[in-house]
Amino acid sequence: MEVLKVILSHLKKLDYVLIALVLILSSLGLLMVYSAGYPLGYIKYGNGSYFFMKQLQWLLIGLTFFSAAVFFPYKAYGKLIRFLVKLSFLMLLLVLLPGIGVEKNNSQRWIHFGSLIIQPSEAVKLVMIIYFAYVYAKKQRYIANFGKGVMPPLLILAAVFFLILKQPDLGTAVSILLSCGAVLLCAGIRKRHLLLLGTMAGAGIAYFAMTAPYRLRRLTSFRNPFQDENGDGYQLINSYLAIDSGGFWGNGLGNSVQKLGFLPEAHTDFIMAVITEELGGVGLLMIIGAYLLMMFRGVRIAVQINDPFGKLLAIGLTFQIMIQSLFNLGAVLGLLPITGIPLPFVSYGGSSLMFMLISAGILVNLSSHVKKSKIREAYLL
Repeated sequence: MEVLKVILSHLKKLDYVLIALVLILSSLGLLMVYSAGYPLGYIKYGNGSYFFMKQLQWLLIGLTFFSAAVFFPYKAYGKLIRFLVKLSFLMLLLVLLPGIGVEKNNSQRWIHFGSLIIQPSEAVKLVMIIYFAYVYAKKQRYIANFGKGVMPPLLILAAVFFLILKQPDLGTAVSILLSCGAVLLCAGIRKRHLLLLGTMAGAGIAYFAMTAPYRLRRLTSFRNPFQDENGDGYQLINSYLAIDSGGFWGNGLGNSVQKLGFLPEAHTDFIMAVITEELGGVGLLMIIGAYLLMMFRGVRIAVQINDPFGKLLAIGLTFQIMIQSLFNLGAVLGLLPITGIPLPFVSYGGSSLMFMLISAGILVNLSSHVKKSKIREAYLL
């Protein structure tokens, strides 16, 4: 009876708007994976529902972990962080080993886990945010000391960055840098230290981009895709065609033309182009609105929670979701380079969906620990 009271008390404090946003985006993603992936599923596997069924399987697994994360005491992650970081390094090393790592499209980013294929870097994103939030919450007293308060966790981050870059996956590596950077910024680092680290990170990213010709072409082709219509610009041009065809109201669910073999990765990285073609600009605006509202709720949680670890964790999780959303939507709209980052909760991809749901579950859990006031409630509904 006492346990039931605790559970009910916990349930009353949760942010149900945030829960609704996660469920809406995940459900829409499942629907659009069915629509965008049907032609390729039928051609490649003889089953138009192939990608839908895979995504549904991962969604059910993800929702199970989401529910567990909502109730699991978030402070316990601090006690597990050493193990989680070691496990992350182990997985990143295993994925590079021949015979263990699974190669697709000239990248080796996956490993078999029973009958499932897992992308370790998706788990590492979450682990690094937990690690940074926990460590810098402990270092608040000497955060102004660069050598003692700032530097040690950055060495772990640098090692993770290089291992993910070896897969190669510059987009994921950069997204982890930015998410951890948001945690570091909110931890109270000095401005000159932040400027130094930002300059070093920018120089490092530029170096790794320019030393690999294929990366440089991919990162610069978005500026004028029509210079190479049948090469690096092909995907973005077909994204433009899909968006233009959809107009504001769309052509109707299931009526995309670009998904019929014209737009590569129609159900994964460029699913937003198909959504815009079928549901129009109104569908695009609704999804952008959902992410912005999710960001507002996440930042609100971070502002209202008193515990430094919880505060930094909420910031990191929120910006992880927002950075990925920005990278994906920017690429689809031709505003940012194509990095291969999936759209959170929406794109096809089991590992991405599962770990995004776990991240969201932790954020919902944190919402039950906020200290609200009447003034805040009046302005932050």
